[in-house]
Amino acid sequence: MTLDGDLTVPSGAGAIVVFVHGSGSSRRSPRNRAGAEGLQDAGLATLLMDLLTPGEEAVDVQTARLRFDIPLLAGRVVAATDWIGRHLGPWRLGYFGASTGAAAALMAAAERPDRAAAVVSRGGRPDLATGALPRVQAPTLLIVGAADSAVLELNREALNALRTEKRLDVVAGAGHLFEEPGALERVTGLARDLFVRHLAAPLEARRAG
Repeated sequence: MTLDGDLTVPSGAGAIVVFVHGSGSSRRSPRNRAGAEGLQDAGLATLLMDLLTPGEEAVDVQTARLRFDIPLLAGRVVAATDWIGRHLGPWRLGYFGASTGAAAALMAAAERPDRAAAVVSRGGRPDLATGALPRVQAPTLLIVGAADSAVLELNREALNALRTEKRLDVVAGAGHLFEEPGALERVTGLARDLFVRHLAAPLEARRAG
């Protein structure tokens, strides 16, 4: 199995953020690409990857089934994490998940606690990873639009299930896709601040301290 991805490594980068897109999206998502550019400007490498093969994507377009198979998607994120370890070495690593991709990112963080240093969820469905939430060790930021009331309630419940350093930020006036003026920029800023803070020092040094 081969998955397509776009890897960008700014000069001097020593940490990477893996973007985990949501249902029905792909690595070409304009919102994820805008977020990736903001992180690259902060000196972080980024990997935007497709979670399904072209054949699987064709099936999913017809059935919408695979996009909700969170264990399958999380397994792909874990595989990408292991690939990064083989090809880039022990870089500090974070996950930036959106919608259903946030559940896959959190499940992957629970499976690779020695690798995941931070997780950000944008308009995510962390409730779809309920069983994994208490096992997540990485600091986690949940970002939800204030107008996305149903998802906001699901994120509040997920916040209670997390046992790690955690925070819920609500973006005033924003809906599920953060299409309102300035909303996506706010999300990018919040995510950048978390990733820079937690990926700036080796994971082992942070835990030892």
